[in-house]
Amino acid sequence: MEITNNLNQDIIHAPQWFKDAIEDKPSSEIIKNPNGDISYSTWCSKDDSEDLIVLIHGTGAHKKWWDPIAPHFRDCSNVVAIDLPGMGDSSFRESYGIKDFGECIVSVIEKEKAKKNISNIFIVGHSLGGHVAGYVASERKDLINNIIIIDTFIRPPDYDPNQHSSPLRMIKHYQDKTDIVKRFRLMPKQDCLNDWYLRYIAEYSVKNVEAGWRWKFDDVMFSSLERLFGYTFSFGCPALFIHGEDSLLTSGSILENIKNTYGDIMAFEGVPGAAHHVPLDKPLELVSIIKEHLYKN
Repeated sequence: MEITNNLNQDIIHAPQWFKDAIEDKPSSEIIKNPNGDISYSTWCSKDDSEDLIVLIHGTGAHKKWWDPIAPHFRDCSNVVAIDLPGMGDSSFRESYGIKDFGECIVSVIEKEKAKKNISNIFIVGHSLGGHVAGYVASERKDLINNIIIIDTFIRPPDYDPNQHSSPLRMIKHYQDKTDIVKRFRLMPKQDCLNDWYLRYIAEYSVKNVEAGWRWKFDDVMFSSLERLFGYTFSFGCPALFIHGEDSLLTSGSILENIKNTYGDIMAFEGVPGAAHHVPLDKPLELVSIIKEHLYKN
């Protein structure tokens, strides 16, 4: 794909369903918080549904990764997609942690429940978002009715964080927007045939500041994020773990360890032809799996 400063021109060969979805514009919402404001998008259901699907992105990503997917659920649910702190359009914070992220998710849910007649809360998290979803569902069993985790590396109980280092990403500035958009890459590295999807999310992964164009995420977050070590998920609601069959993050014994630990409280489903970034590799297949899990009855 030739990348220019014209998004619409660059994604002209995207399938029609994708173009229709991103034209279904969400409303933008902000929750004021003394530690840093939270930005999220909302799509209202078409039939006054009492359900709410909460979409949570992965590390360094943002809410607009879900733009091509979220509208597909409007026929059965209200939908929100959230920018976690330090990512997307949410504010930077002095520190970052899964527990804090979980509190942010709960604050969004409570705000939406106050606005609409919401009875059922379904949370869907990809990668890092899966950790956040699992934490919220475990800590707030009274609030969450269903959970879907997508290709999340759930660490084994004996995982030693001291033997693993987080990548240090030093923010650079570029004078031209096209230059930085061309440098957009998926992490962990993988190929993705849906280059129009990549081009779309890259467009909203950058911002222009006084020093030039830079990535939206807080570079400090990558090396300082406090994760869940020695924490066991204990959600009691229906749960599904979706994994890309070609994913490096759930390859080898990793998936088997997750099944051994959580097989009694969670179902598992693989997606052929998908690597770690299942929403980008197989978006329509993912929509079908989620709908089947949430509304199979």
